[in-house]
Amino acid sequence: MRSSVFLQHCLLGVMLAILAVTLLYPIGLTIRGGFADDVVTGEGFTLRHVALVFRDPVLREGLVNAFLIATFTTLLCVLIGLPLAVLAARYHYPLKGVWNAAILVPLILPPFVGAVGMKAIFGRDGALNALLGTEWDVLGEARFWGVVVALALHLYPIIYLNATAALANLDPALDQAGQICGAGAIKRFVSITLPLIRPGLFAGGAIVYIWSFTELGTPLMFDYYNVTSVQIFNGIKEVNASAQPFALTFVLLAFSVLFYLIGKTVLGKPGHASSLRAFSSGGERKLKPLPGAMASLAFALVCFLAVTPHLGVIFTSLAPPGGWRGTVLPTEWTLDNYHNALRHPLAFGSISNSLMLATAASVLNIIVGIAIGYLLVRTRVYGRTLLDSLAMLPLAVPGLVMAFGYVAITLRWPFGRGDPLEGWIDVVGSNPNPIPLLIIAYAVRRLPYIVRATVAGLEQIGVEMEEAASIFGARTMRKLRLVVIPLIAANLMAGGLLVFSFSMLEVSDSLILAQQERHYPITKAIYTFSYRLGDGMAIASSMGVWGMLLLGVTLIGASVMMGKSLGAVFRA
Repeated sequence: MRSSVFLQHCLLGVMLAILAVTLLYPIGLTIRGGFADDVVTGEGFTLRHVALVFRDPVLREGLVNAFLIATFTTLLCVLIGLPLAVLAARYHYPLKGVWNAAILVPLILPPFVGAVGMKAIFGRDGALNALLGTEWDVLGEARFWGVVVALALHLYPIIYLNATAALANLDPALDQAGQICGAGAIKRFVSITLPLIRPGLFAGGAIVYIWSFTELGTPLMFDYYNVTSVQIFNGIKEVNASAQPFALTFVLLAFSVLFYLIGKTVLGKPGHASSLRAFSSGGERKLKPLPGAMASLAFALVCFLAVTPHLGVIFTSLAPPGGWRGTVLPTEWTLDNYHNALRHPLAFGSISNSLMLATAASVLNIIVGIAIGYLLVRTRVYGRTLLDSLAMLPLAVPGLVMAFGYVAITLRWPFGRGDPLEGWIDVVGSNPNPIPLLIIAYAVRRLPYIVRATVAGLEQIGVEMEEAASIFGARTMRKLRLVVIPLIAANLMAGGLLVFSFSMLEVSDSLILAQQERHYPITKAIYTFSYRLGDGMAIASSMGVWGMLLLGVTLIGASVMMGKSLGAVFRA
């Protein structure tokens, strides 16, 4: 018994050490760089770099724009996702199963890739102007709103998943009591339902807000450069001699944490009766034909708007280079772009790189995720709460901050400034090698997915099988290999698929850490092709379609394996 507890403490120590090195250390270096008096050595302390961020009107405007993007994106996501969640949780309507699956479609494509399709539809020579006979350059004159809409159409499923789960946990007797007291539907929703689902709503809203506040790819694709994330990206080459990128990154992180804490302590506090579960047998109410048709129409409309960027990407990939301009639909069709996307050295090399990086990150995450999940569910070892918090931290820490932290690693001991391992991993040097950092970055960013999948699997199975194995003398590792892992294999596979597919289409880490073409992952190659004249946009769209198919199949498989537990991986 004592040896088992000792091993559990050792495993806990190893997991905490791994997260400290790969998660806390990069964040700490970024913060230190923002306050270092000497940029080259990283020594001393000063507030002038951070103060300059607020004194410089350009940097200050970038922060304001980032705040506005996050605010309007989150509000739009709530306006879209919450009403749909209420319909899905409480009512039955035609084709409900189909709409519940279709509503998650936007998750299959990063919004910065969808921006390619939005340009083709809403640009000056886009399909919308051709349909209306106008010359309104929507994206040229309203780039800010283009970024907001693109992000909202991608992120609203996170609000939908969390709100649906929160609504499913409410006791319908509470709403019935309000109805008996004469309260109308709107008053019951505002006074009873909304306060009780507030923690669940915040869980998704926090991710959406921080995600959109720090989003890098979408503003880049819309040529909207006066925002903090893009200013950090443009300063990556100056990290050896300037503290401004570090200071900007610290300010971005500080505001993200501040927004999270405010929401957690103010908006995320549970309601008085939020611990009540759905004990009463209220069930779903079947809507009458007309309301049912209206509910289905609402889902159909949102799905259509959400897939509009995807349709733009698909049509661009099927049109000859430059062949879809000034018409509602392409006048010519071809599959050559898909062949060119596979034959082009940069495109093919980026696909190979992403496959290798995503596979390595998935294998690493499964190993670490099993260990963390087992410690959280099957042990009572002291320190589990800290481990759980650190494992979930990547959901709250912006990917841009993490990526910049990994750049900072290469500038400090032991990988920079003449230290023994200098050159083994490098990002901004003359002969960079970012591959180890990309694997670690992908794994850390998606660790919450595999941890939550593992925890969900372990909570669904009893401990009787493990106890029986212990009676027959099986040690912990043997029980894990022969009993636990086979029982939660479906959850591990679902979590692994999510890690793999989202790593394949990771944006911030790819754009910042891969600085030379031979290291480009898919998303960095798509970004590069989108600014290339001639066939660049066609090849970028074709690669985007390949990514859509990959992530679409993955999400369907993960949804089948995890069911309603899928929403748990998108909770901070």
